[in-house]
Amino acid sequence: MPKLSVIVPCRNVQDFAPDMLRSLARNAGAEKEFLLVDDCSTDATSEILRQAADELPGAKLLRHETNRGISQARNTGLEHARGDYVTFLDGDDWYAPGYLDELTAAIERLDCDFVRTDHVQATGRERVVRRAPARRRGVVLDPRDGIAPAEMATMVDYPFVWAAVYRRSVLEELDLRFEAPLRTAEDRVFIWKLYLRAASCATVGLHGVFYRRGVTTSLTQIKDARQLDFIPAHDLILDEVCAHPDAARFLPKIVRTYCAMIAFHAGNAHEYEATAAKRLRREAAAALRRMPQDVLRSTLRELNPERRGVLRSLLGSARKAAA
Repeated sequence: MPKLSVIVPCRNVQDFAPDMLRSLARNAGAEKEFLLVDDCSTDATSEILRQAADELPGAKLLRHETNRGISQARNTGLEHARGDYVTFLDGDDWYAPGYLDELTAAIERLDCDFVRTDHVQATGRERVVRRAPARRRGVVLDPRDGIAPAEMATMVDYPFVWAAVYRRSVLEELDLRFEAPLRTAEDRVFIWKLYLRAASCATVGLHGVFYRRGVTTSLTQIKDARQLDFIPAHDLILDEVCAHPDAARFLPKIVRTYCAMIAFHAGNAHEYEATAAKRLRREAAAALRRMPQDVLRSTLRELNPERRGVLRSLLGSARKAAA
């Protein structure tokens, strides 16, 4: 049985898959399995992955016959994973040699539910280390202490599911999977649920996972209705927080985060397709009215004037529509 399962969702990444696969080869070993999930690619990705499954030690190809999205691709990988531990890698990213051995050693040494890491952001030839905003490193902590305070960047604001390794049995026990309908922001829901549900975690300073920025086919670069999935994603997080026994402790953080996301997207609505922009304003206004209004009022007082203005404008339009 493998010690570590690496789940790699891929769709139309023919230009990047060779780099990703070479990095897996430089990390291969008897205790690792690589689950390559082809989410119904329409370019040469399928053939590249098929060949890799024949040549790469520990590789297994899983294929969706229809495009089901990154959430379901990761879930498919989890359904087939056999390792004691699980990690993820996107099809256009890559690992440094030996990184997976260091990652596995970290979670075994710390003996906790999950361990998170820094990552290297790659934009063209530029490399920048992005540090996870953990206040303490190399020690086991209660994950809920990584959520607040509301006004600071915390570990739930670092939503990179591939910058981590997880004990697979914990994901099973906590019923943690990705929300299949979500096309964006699915990682934020997963991370929040993880920090609310798990018993222990740690953060370490490994710099071996490389995140490729500026990919034109990435959903983060596309300004259409798929971007609006941040709204149902944050609704799911809000529901999770409201149902938690310590809801009052975490509500200021999720409301502030949700407001920041709404302000960001609404402030850039001019970049969206016209129908998507109109839907964005309508659904964002409705989302603000769904939030706990006492927490929202307090949050608005603490935001900078620009964000506060955007959000109050949306609330005003919602009231007019209701009237």
